[in-house]
Amino acid sequence: MRAPTAVVADDEPMLRAQLVDSLASLWPELRIVGEAAHGEEAVRAVAGERPDIAFLDIEMPGLNGLQAAAQVKGLAHVVFITAYHQYAVEAFERGAIDYVLKPASEARLRETVERLKQRIGQPLPSDEAMRSILARLASVLGKSDPTRLRWIQASVGTQIRLIPIEDVLFFQSDLKYTRVVTRDGESLIRKTLKELLEELDPATFWQVHRATIVNSAAIAHVVREDDRMTITLRHGSARLDVSRTFAHLFKSM
Repeated sequence: MRAPTAVVADDEPMLRAQLVDSLASLWPELRIVGEAAHGEEAVRAVAGERPDIAFLDIEMPGLNGLQAAAQVKGLAHVVFITAYHQYAVEAFERGAIDYVLKPASEARLRETVERLKQRIGQPLPSDEAMRSILARLASVLGKSDPTRLRWIQASVGTQIRLIPIEDVLFFQSDLKYTRVVTRDGESLIRKTLKELLEELDPATFWQVHRATIVNSAAIAHVVREDDRMTITLRHGSARLDVSRTFAHLFKSM
């Protein structure tokens, strides 16, 4: 059997090193294949290394741990590193997500290791379960809802590009891929429009066609020509058709 692998993300180098050393002592077979000091770096490390486990500090600059977990769901089992009091973390769904309190005590970390040994090789929590858990944690811990997308992971050649969600002008899908269009160009992702709609903020991103979601902040104006309605964007030359099903979005324009 191959050795289990993990990525450890914590913006405090000494605490990150302490956790790595403790894991080496309690679980010698575990290979640390990546370390990260902030949320975006953690997402890149998990997407690139595809570890079995992602240890994510809740308080990190950029993307916090909850937001990073929302980005990497479906790729690794998640363990949160947190300084919150134990009563606050009762909101964790221990059957799906575990946690380690800072500073990590050997006894508590040993419990986590034993649970992880049983969990590796088992199916990862479903996207729906992760969204529910993360939203509940965000509520309890006073964070913004991490289940709303803040970044898009898109493939550009052999690289993975992180695109801030506010930079997206529109999404447009075909049978296999979804185009992510920004002022700087376009990329491809494998998320369907249905999946995107579950994660995007509906106040900002509007479905205007069965194959198109547009950032409402990017709309310059809408043109009506007979039975046809077309969106002109503030940037770029693209014109987006609005189907009759979604024409009500612009009834006051």
